[in-house]
Amino acid sequence: MIQQLIETWQIHNRINLYLLDSIEEDSTLLNTASSKGRNIGEQFAHIHNVRLMWFRESAPELLDSLVKIEKDEALTVESLKYNLVASGKAVESLLEKGFKENRIKGFKPHPIAYLGYLVSHESHHRGQIILSLKQSNKPVSRKTGFGMWEWGTR
Repeated sequence: MIQQLIETWQIHNRINLYLLDSIEEDSTLLNTASSKGRNIGEQFAHIHNVRLMWFRESAPELLDSLVKIEKDEALTVESLKYNLVASGKAVESLLEKGFKENRIKGFKPHPIAYLGYLVSHESHHRGQIILSLKQSNKPVSRKTGFGMWEWGTR
């Protein structure tokens, strides 16, 4: 079962990347926001940075090869993808350790709930990204919209 939980995380992360890949490499599009909140690029950066926040608390050794995406940093699809892949792999390591020890330091109640927390949090931001794209008249394609639900093939 642990392997299935890790695989669930991997699928979820690939869906984040699938959405990111669907965005035109256009800095103005990454700078689009549907409200006064984070723009599209900042939403993806926030996902990465929250992962790092948890590593600082739960497994600081996983931070060795990861860097926070700073607020004033120029964001590109390529740089966001690179960071999300790297922090996604680190989440796998944290989950594997957590499932072995039956705990994620600093998180209650247990590692499976932590996985649920991450998926919920990041999916919330995917929704915000999709809304920002829609409101900027650059909605995700039907293929992408349906593709994000194809967990068996992602």
